[in-house]
Amino acid sequence: MQTRKSDAATVHALLAAAVAAPSIHNTQPWRFGLDPDAGLIQVRLDRRRPLPRADPRLRAQHLSVGAAVFNLRVAAEHLGWDPVVRLCPAPDDPDLLATVRLARPVADAQLPLRDLYEQIERRHTSRMPFTGRPVPEPIVCEMTSSARAEGAHLEVPDIIGTRRLLRLTQAAEARNAADPARADEERTWITLPGGDATYGVPITALGARDVSGRMPVRDFTGGLSVPRLPALRFERHAQVALLWTPYDWREDWLRAGQALERVLLAATRRGVRTSVLHQAMEWPDLRAAMAGAKRRCGPQVLIRFGYGTDGGPTPRACADLVPGSAARPDPEDRSHRH
Repeated sequence: MQTRKSDAATVHALLAAAVAAPSIHNTQPWRFGLDPDAGLIQVRLDRRRPLPRADPRLRAQHLSVGAAVFNLRVAAEHLGWDPVVRLCPAPDDPDLLATVRLARPVADAQLPLRDLYEQIERRHTSRMPFTGRPVPEPIVCEMTSSARAEGAHLEVPDIIGTRRLLRLTQAAEARNAADPARADEERTWITLPGGDATYGVPITALGARDVSGRMPVRDFTGGLSVPRLPALRFERHAQVALLWTPYDWREDWLRAGQALERVLLAATRRGVRTSVLHQAMEWPDLRAAMAGAKRRCGPQVLIRFGYGTDGGPTPRACADLVPGSAARPDPEDRSHRH
């Protein structure tokens, strides 16, 4: 039972946190339905911004929606609610990916996510070089524990394993560049300065390329003549972590998205920068190779982490509410996260 009705200010805060989640190519593939009297939020898949080449199964979009669900949970706890989540609650409605019910908390001590709320505003993807200073083991353990708390696993490989994963990612990046249809799809999600786009990745958020070619940063430009930062030298020994799930169904993708955002926020709280290397997950054979000896696992995303400069912001659209929903947030509000 909820302790009070969720008023417009509460709904605004919840949805502002939700849309600050990371999403593939900043497509923001979510829509929300609201029942304020029941304290229920529906989280739906928005199919209007598809990626047929990079994400034909909608796996990455499920990851993105899962990250938004996690931010909803964090914001709900921050506001004093106990969020109860159901994943894929209606088999006859495949676009309804989750419901979040605002229930009364038993005690503040049982709301462990509320301390992550401030990190939602601070988290950005950083595609810039890191210093190479190793992230201490206690912080890495906190990141792995964060994934485990969401039913996923975060594996931090040794140097040899890291090089193998980066080589697979580099191979995927080369394939993307050589495939005209994929390169064209990536280019459509680049936004130029001065525009009013609320989706896609601004040129200013792309970061630099690695002068050595070792770090497989996604290009996005596909050969376009656009202003870019000069190539820089990235860290020689990268730290990466493979996020994977024991199974590979829609619910697992949503859990992986929640785990991803929990890991990213935990890292942000400790001053650690992060970026997502997703290229290899977009090719079935390379994704299978990312699993390595764990043939039964579902590799979901590779996270690069370390110390360095903050990433550039990306635009955010207003939370898109399905028809009939109430309490639409202020249309002048614009968060900037990726």
